[in-house]
Amino acid sequence: MYSDEDLNRAVEQGIFTPAAVASFRHHMADVRQTAAVDEENFRLIGGFNDIFVVIACLIVTYSAAWMAAEFNAVAGPLVMVACAWGLAEFFVRRRKMALPAIVLLLLFLWGVFKTCVAGVGMSNGSSLTLALAITALAAGAHWWRFHVPITVAAGMAAIVGLVFYFLLSVFPQSREWVTYIVLLGGVGTFVIAMLWDMSDRQRLTRRSDVAFWLHLLSAPLIVHPIFASLGVLSGNDSVGNVLAIVSVYVVMTVVSLVIDRRAFMVSSLAYVLYAVSTLLDTYGSVGSNLAVTGVIIGGALLLLAGFWHSARSGLVSRLPSALQQRVPVVNE
Repeated sequence: MYSDEDLNRAVEQGIFTPAAVASFRHHMADVRQTAAVDEENFRLIGGFNDIFVVIACLIVTYSAAWMAAEFNAVAGPLVMVACAWGLAEFFVRRRKMALPAIVLLLLFLWGVFKTCVAGVGMSNGSSLTLALAITALAAGAHWWRFHVPITVAAGMAAIVGLVFYFLLSVFPQSREWVTYIVLLGGVGTFVIAMLWDMSDRQRLTRRSDVAFWLHLLSAPLIVHPIFASLGVLSGNDSVGNVLAIVSVYVVMTVVSLVIDRRAFMVSSLAYVLYAVSTLLDTYGSVGSNLAVTGVIIGGALLLLAGFWHSARSGLVSRLPSALQQRVPVVNE
């Protein structure tokens, strides 16, 4: 298995010519009947060997951390950090394995966070803020060394949590604004994701993978506060709120089409399923509401998946030219 990044590296090393790689990409787009840019590719697994390595890494890392924790509470997570980094030196930096890279990154950052928590405790918001700050710095160091695409999103999650708990510890009255703080964090993450996306509109490099994970993080940070403010999580299932949720989902679908990222739609599916199910129940739908809802939503998603490229092409073509130059290209 290989990615667009691997093809680009082969061109740089003179193995393939740029024209040959371009022809190959066009051929694969014709075979799949979709443009490469619309595939939203990202490396997750290169083969079963990735799974095999992940299982072995988990066994080694957790076993070593458990043995170290028998001597000292801080030693356990510290050993996890050391194992995760050391294993990444071989399986990520040298072998370029995708799934182990993700798992080892998460183990590394979790170990850093647990080390800070074990060292300073979690008695107040300030100590948690410090732990998140160190975790964010650790994510930066990991990115500098290994360049795993999900690292930027993980670091951004730590930064959002850092800002969140910093505001709560410094301004206790900000607890009343928790929803808005999370929403601002989601919008900020979305903006950063778009900056990465705009730097690779053809989606041929690692920057596109970074943007994918950032969008995957930003979507729930935006969706959850909006739906929470509508009272969905507190049981307010009025018809007006249900229709508002569906309207928000339609807007998010349009945004997903424009930026060519399906993560926005997927992140809010649970809320929409609940909303439509409630709407059917309000008007006395026969049969199982959840099953009917699944058929409606699933059918709509399948229809959109089948005509994603044509729908996006028609939508983007109606946008101002200045905006068209900032979203992923639409290949005819």
